[in-house]
Amino acid sequence: MTARVLVALGGNAILSKDASARAQQAALRETSKQLVKFVKSGDELVIAHGNGPQVGNLLLQQAAGSSEENPPMPIDTAVAMTEGSIGYWLQNALGEELSKNNLAQEVATVVTQAIVDSKDPSFKNPSKPIGPFYNKEKAEEVKKENPEFTMIEDSGRGYRRVVPSPKPLAIKEANTIKAIIDSGNIPVAVGGGGIPVVQEANRLIGKEAVIDKDLASEKLAELIKADELIILTAVDNVYVNFNKPNQKKLEEVTVADMKRFIAEKQFAPGSMLPKVQAAISFVQNSKNPDAKAVITSLENVEDYLNNGTGTIIKK
Repeated sequence: MTARVLVALGGNAILSKDASARAQQAALRETSKQLVKFVKSGDELVIAHGNGPQVGNLLLQQAAGSSEENPPMPIDTAVAMTEGSIGYWLQNALGEELSKNNLAQEVATVVTQAIVDSKDPSFKNPSKPIGPFYNKEKAEEVKKENPEFTMIEDSGRGYRRVVPSPKPLAIKEANTIKAIIDSGNIPVAVGGGGIPVVQEANRLIGKEAVIDKDLASEKLAELIKADELIILTAVDNVYVNFNKPNQKKLEEVTVADMKRFIAEKQFAPGSMLPKVQAAISFVQNSKNPDAKAVITSLENVEDYLNNGTGTIIKK
């Protein structure tokens, strides 16, 4: 039976240690060999992806090369730029893999705007580190030149700018993305969580912020009435008591189970916790009683499709 599946790619599916375009394109060709398996199994595929390293690198490049005549682009525009570049690489790589398998689907990237609340608490408490590291003196200089910036010391590695990470409330292009799926083709959307925008009268205004990719993927999955949200990360399964003698692999679990584990502080904030929270939200909010969220690795995709392995969260 055909399922509508949104696959959210983690950063390891795009970027390893080599940040060159050639290396990232090569990584996505390997990723596409896994993604095409969903299409071959008869599923309707939607792809979301992260862009944290790419935005960070772009901000570094801008910091090194900007001038009064050639000023750096704001963060919302940097997110759009990386949505476009990663989308292009994905379209190209997955298109090649579809062609090799005699599949007729086409791939289209939608540069996606995620609507957020201008009163989201994160705007008063920015916490997401982005861009280059600075020593204390340089950080003070950057702050003086940009009084609106918030700078913090980041894990002993230097000072960085932090920006808000608001919760996505809606996806502006959700109907367009759904139309691409309904036409039998494959959209790439909400790259890097989408471009954060706020609604003011008839205008959408970009904000200096970044949105969690998994939360944006969940919101899109909900709006397009997906049957499955698959969050790909570095491990085949979620664990409780991780790295302890009583470590336990989670396989089939319920929303109630996962809420209990969150209360026990089993999942690391900024790492596995947002993935679990996104998975719970999708299953809870879906009108489909059989909806499920899956957290597993890219390498485990085939085994998931054939044998149902991974951490599977149901109502």
